[in-house]
Amino acid sequence: MLLSNVSSNNHCHVLCPTLSHDTSNDSSCNFGCLPKSCTSCFGSSGVRREFIPRATDNVISAVRKYLILCFIMALRILTGRGLRAVFAANIPKSKGGLIGAQRYLSHYPIDDTVFGLTEEQKKLRETVFNFAQKELAPYAQQIDKEDNFKEFRQFYKKMGDLGLLGVTANPEYGGTGLSYLDHCIVMEELSRAAGGIALSYGAHSNLCINQIHRNGTEEQKQKYLPKLCSGDHVGGLAMSEPGAGSDVVSMKIKAEKKGDYYVLNGTKFWITNGSVADVLVVYAKTDFNSKPQHGITAFIIDTKSEGFSVAQKLDKLGMRGSPTCELVFQDLKVPAANVLGGVNKGVYVLMSGLDYERLVLAAGPVGLMQAAVDVSFDYAHQRRQHGKLIGEFQLLQGKMADMYTTLNACRSYLYCVARGADAGAANSKDCAGVILYCAEKATQVALDAIQILGGNGYINEYPTGRIMRDAKLYEIGAGTSEVRRWLIGRALNKEYS
Repeated sequence: MLLSNVSSNNHCHVLCPTLSHDTSNDSSCNFGCLPKSCTSCFGSSGVRREFIPRATDNVISAVRKYLILCFIMALRILTGRGLRAVFAANIPKSKGGLIGAQRYLSHYPIDDTVFGLTEEQKKLRETVFNFAQKELAPYAQQIDKEDNFKEFRQFYKKMGDLGLLGVTANPEYGGTGLSYLDHCIVMEELSRAAGGIALSYGAHSNLCINQIHRNGTEEQKQKYLPKLCSGDHVGGLAMSEPGAGSDVVSMKIKAEKKGDYYVLNGTKFWITNGSVADVLVVYAKTDFNSKPQHGITAFIIDTKSEGFSVAQKLDKLGMRGSPTCELVFQDLKVPAANVLGGVNKGVYVLMSGLDYERLVLAAGPVGLMQAAVDVSFDYAHQRRQHGKLIGEFQLLQGKMADMYTTLNACRSYLYCVARGADAGAANSKDCAGVILYCAEKATQVALDAIQILGGNGYINEYPTGRIMRDAKLYEIGAGTSEVRRWLIGRALNKEYS
């Protein structure tokens, strides 16, 4: 039915669908329906034909639907489901289910041939992806909300069974003997599923296992690595202090030699896995007369030792579910045999480890970017406004194109630096550069994902807010963006000196 205008006497100016005549001057219309004088539509009897809808019918139908919806909502509230459940039940569905906390998201594919991965590395990604999406992703929103992963230990055991914990450790110590590029792939896919748990994984597999593997004695490797690689033990690294973050060599914790032991006194802050770790690599001052960078020693600490305690678990903006704590060492005795890398050689252990730390952790923001793309691209091709999919609007196409190219540029840089590390050519400039670039781009891509989802991007039924909060950490941890730029600038200046 075609409505051309509304006349002053509140009758509809209607063109008969048969186009036989203009009915504007006929008898009264029934709230916008064709007048009964139109014999083409009503017949000679004046009885309304069934295919012509009445406005009154539409009103009755709408009222009926409204009452039914009110009844259903009231029933759900009374049975304890609440408005939140009602809302979730009415979110549009796709092949992957609900777009929100309770669905398995559809995942935008990664063309690993473009990035030069081997068939074994492609299979590694597939294995980790399937594992993480089954064992981790469905719980990511709950972990974030509660700041607790109840299955933390069980999950570590499952990772150990898959050989994911000791990626860069030799098989003789329980590792899998793979490359830093392989390590980045694992970190990337875990971050894609849940950023906080992936951060804990990075602290365990890289900051603890890899440090002991690179710098430990044979006895230390045999003693600590097998259980760390199997997931029976959880590891971490304790470096930062309340007054020593970016200026880490200004740490105050002391380790005094007394016979065959060192006695540690002091605190550490912002320590990932602090409350769950069985083994920690801890940096402390051992020479109080030398320059700050020359008097630091690394130790392997058993957290069951007398004198170790967790002061507080920190309530973080993001990376929730990854326990971050303040640790206290009070007259804690460490055997001299647990010195890692030599007495007063801690800065070398620390700084060489930071390069690999930044490299592997840079895979975290890449995985978070991929998660943001997964959510927002899928949403843009389901959500309709103005009669079309929002992904068909040019401004949104431009935003998605920027997200896609940014993600792939970051992944390419990451894999190139990882290949350099595998070839023995890791350098501070590019290890700082890759996490600087990936971290800042991840925050922007996450914000773009929120923008694509609009109002839904700003509510916690959707994962985009969590992704953004998780991404921001990578601009701060393992050296702030400002420190990374300083390191790169200093390295560039040295090349011209």
